[in-house]
Amino acid sequence: MLPPTGPKLIFLAEWAALVFGTRNRHSLTEEQTVKAHTKKQLIVLGILLMTYALLVFVTYTFIPLEQLAGPTQVVPEAATAMPAWQIGLANTGVVLVAYGALALVGYWFARRLGLPGIYRVDAGWRNWFWWPMLIGAGGGVALVVLDRLFSAAGGWQGLTHPTFPLSLLASGTAGIGEEILFRSFVLGLWAFLLNLLLRRWQATKAALWAGNIIAALAFSAGHLPSVMLLLGLTSISQIPTLALVEIGLLNSLIALVAGERYMRDGLVAAVGVHFWADIVWHVIWPLLGLQ
Repeated sequence: MLPPTGPKLIFLAEWAALVFGTRNRHSLTEEQTVKAHTKKQLIVLGILLMTYALLVFVTYTFIPLEQLAGPTQVVPEAATAMPAWQIGLANTGVVLVAYGALALVGYWFARRLGLPGIYRVDAGWRNWFWWPMLIGAGGGVALVVLDRLFSAAGGWQGLTHPTFPLSLLASGTAGIGEEILFRSFVLGLWAFLLNLLLRRWQATKAALWAGNIIAALAFSAGHLPSVMLLLGLTSISQIPTLALVEIGLLNSLIALVAGERYMRDGLVAAVGVHFWADIVWHVIWPLLGLQ
């Protein structure tokens, strides 16, 4: 068969240019869309980090160091001699650098695992705000009920809370900072590593839930020092066994739920669950004076 010549050759050349040109335009459009989504995600992440940094600055600037240290800790004289705003500014810098790095690494893990990252693009305010608020508030009520059950069973007063307004500030800082650390970074790290090990079996979902469980356990363990601080204890061995069980159960419950929201709708949703659970648990419940 002879190769096409004349009008046929021109027609085929124009057709090829049209097809491949369209494909290139489509590819370029998709690439631009991905870049636009990434830019928006990083902007939202920046807003979260700035909010976290601002809350940290306000905390260290306006809350006395003695109140932040707890009843058993002594504040060094060098710290008390420094102006409060300088201490707040120093901690703000640490937050922006350290948690900014953790958040970016966590975002990288999320993209490699096919997770939403900072927020799910095709969702809306219902998934970004309303559902996390409702789930978090419900989780906070569950924490109150479980704490009352544990305190009744153990014959003790139950877990203590920061005083207001520190409780409000702590709810905001914990909601953002701990979700960046435990959901974005720890969950993402373990899920990424386990996914590499299990990729032969295409078990990404199993790797994600294993990472969620590991992050939840780390989240619970990470709260032991703050409990010791609030209870005025100097070692973990002084914490009552029933209190250890309660701390593990309550924190793991919220962590697993926040992890599920993180995997479904992104970091913003996980922050919402954590924040509203803490608002009910650490702010509203103590202010009601029913303990």
